Amino acid sequence: MVLEFLQYDFMQRAFAAGLITAVVCPLIGIFVVVRRQSLIGDGLGHIAFAGVAAGHMAGIYPIVGALLLTLGGAVGIELIRRRHSQYSDMGLAIIFYAGVAMAIILSTMTKIPSSGLLSFLFGSIVTVTGNDVLLIAISGSVICIILYFGYNQLLLAAFNEDIAKVSGINTGMVSMVFSILTALVVVVGMTIVGILLVSALMIVPVAAAHLLHKGFKTTAVWAVCFSVLSVVTGLTSSFYLDVAPGGTIVMTAIALYIVTGMIQAWQSRSVRQ
Repeated sequence: MVLEFLQYDFMQRAFAAGLITAVVCPLIGIFVVVRRQSLIGDGLGHIAFAGVAAGHMAGIYPIVGALLLTLGGAVGIELIRRRHSQYSDMGLAIIFYAGVAMAIILSTMTKIPSSGLLSFLFGSIVTVTGNDVLLIAISGSVICIILYFGYNQLLLAAFNEDIAKVSGINTGMVSMVFSILTALVVVVGMTIVGILLVSALMIVPVAAAHLLHKGFKTTAVWAVCFSVLSVVTGLTSSFYLDVAPGGTIVMTAIALYIVTGMIQAWQSRSVRQ
């Protein structure tokens, strides 16, 4: 039976966490793409890794440590971006390097087993706990609620901050909220996809959906569909192949991007003929 693997508790937890991740990553990712900050997930991911090590050192739940430090990193990126508005990628670079440095230092100071580090870096279906699912569910709910009520402000500020300001939107607050939401998504996704690949799940399904040349909302819906399909296929393959899920999930998403591009190219050629 195809779904026989769902009888295992760890697979049920992995799928619950994975489906939440599959929804929230592209929902934030589509705004990230519009804001031309596609690498922000990588920068915050390194901060998250440092937070995992810091949490282990402090004797607290590693994901909580990652959440606290990643939120701080998100705030730092936004504050630096405001100070250097003409060089908006400078804040991302500074936080990126700070995250890498802290991750290296803290990981060598702690005694985290290598298997534990690898599960955070590349994702793991067997290490997802009930507490992970609960934290992911809470974070995912917060993200969806804020996106629902702040959609218009986030969209206008993403496309054109100057017009948003003229319209009376507090763009500084909107940008800060967006940075915090992005940090939450990184923490939500790192357990399943892994810190090194969470940014890919934010961007690749959105890129595939953009190939369809639809409106913003329709693109977001398609991006979520591509993401869900990638996570379900990736987790299933990970179980049977006994590999980390992050790679299979992202490669599935990339395969969907390639197939979508080929179909669109074929349709365009057919129309011209």
